[in-house]
Amino acid sequence: MRVGLIDWAGSYLSNECFRDGVTALGKTLGRKQTWELRVSQKCGKQVVVELLGHQGHHLLVDPDGGVRCGHPATPGQSQFLLQLHGDGAWTLQQLDGGKFLESDGENVLCVSHQPRAPRHLWLPQPAIHAHVALYPPASRCYARADPHVDQVWVAQPVPSGQECGFVLRFRGSLCHVETAAHTYVSRAEKLAPQPSADTAFRLSLVPGGLASLSHPDGRVLCPQGGRRLLGLVDQPSEEDRWFVLKRCPTWVSLRTQARRYVSIICDTEVYAGTDKVTPKSVFLYEYDRDTKTVQFKAINNSYLAQRKSKSIVANGLRMEPETNFRITWHHGQVVLQAFNGRYLGTLPVGLVVASAAQPGPNEVFGVRLSNRPFLVLHGRYGYVGSSACHEALQCNLADPDCTELLPCVQGIYHFQAHGRGFWSLSSDGTFRTGGKFALNFYLEMRGNNVLAVLAPNGYYLRGDRSGMLWADGEEVTSECLWEF
Repeated sequence: MRVGLIDWAGSYLSNECFRDGVTALGKTLGRKQTWELRVSQKCGKQVVVELLGHQGHHLLVDPDGGVRCGHPATPGQSQFLLQLHGDGAWTLQQLDGGKFLESDGENVLCVSHQPRAPRHLWLPQPAIHAHVALYPPASRCYARADPHVDQVWVAQPVPSGQECGFVLRFRGSLCHVETAAHTYVSRAEKLAPQPSADTAFRLSLVPGGLASLSHPDGRVLCPQGGRRLLGLVDQPSEEDRWFVLKRCPTWVSLRTQARRYVSIICDTEVYAGTDKVTPKSVFLYEYDRDTKTVQFKAINNSYLAQRKSKSIVANGLRMEPETNFRITWHHGQVVLQAFNGRYLGTLPVGLVVASAAQPGPNEVFGVRLSNRPFLVLHGRYGYVGSSACHEALQCNLADPDCTELLPCVQGIYHFQAHGRGFWSLSSDGTFRTGGKFALNFYLEMRGNNVLAVLAPNGYYLRGDRSGMLWADGEEVTSECLWEF
């Protein structure tokens, strides 16, 4: 579990690079403000945790009360008793000395045996990508926004639709939950068109990744009634109040050069015969970093697999090697090599098989994101988006910015800034958002929720340390990879 910790002055606990120093000077949640929370012991509501900074060193307390990162001499030097408070804040009491971690607005100390509000209070913020799916474990279903009735229901077993994605927007100590249609969850049980006091929730975190959303008046957002409508409840059960914040999954469709979508028919047979996307023609894209292969999981929880007859069948299990496919990207399109070494293609009747020794036009598939009407790009230095201080698009923003995706012909997308114009490419290789004409971009997925973007000039989008977004990447490096 990765978190940021905000002190009473609104600054983040930061692990500085110089001498592993620890301060409370961070103004945004960046790499130095991200901590890995590890649970050492748990007994009821008593939780002992350790915090690791961005360099992998423990947050620890010296005998004089100084706080730094390093290698602990004893386990208790870096272990803290975490206590939860009703307003969502945490206190962290060192296990060895019994002193509380506190901030004076700049420096971080651990010298007092008695908690001194507000100096000892830390507000946790999840250090995850802002585009998430909300999963209440007690309901065993995902939250889904219904734009037709402007309400949110917790009744989706598989989050394959774009309505199951939400963007978390933090404003100080409060969080606004934005839907795929750019409306906001509100206390009125109706989606609101703009963020306001009615859409502001307090997000509470507990070790293990559980989160709850409550209104400042104390009521908690949770599913209620037989239809599981998401609304505020005065005293929910302990089970109903918690969500798991999951990364928004990547569901894709595969389209042949004949513009037919790969679909499942008769339970397990795989054909490319429909010209429209249906629930049976979307697949969860799962990338294995170790083997550099992908798996495609159908909505019925089975995986596409290559069988003895060279046919592709939707009856595979995750651990079967026949469900792994090697993938090669080219201008937003892919060729897929099956377990038998042959490439996927289609027969004249539409049956998908792995029979080609070498890939040709019949073995090329277009990949389209089926549950992402927009991208929230996050790179090495922050989010991509517009800044009031710069004309060009930046890649070091603290807050997420939505880039609308307009799918075009095979493999091509047009990028449009939400509420503004198209992305335009300047002669110096930077981008603006006031374009009147759409440009062609290609997406190449390079991992789970990770992609590279090929710009119209033939170069990859690259984030620079200065904060500028460039189209000058000749090959895919770490600065050309974007979480989405």
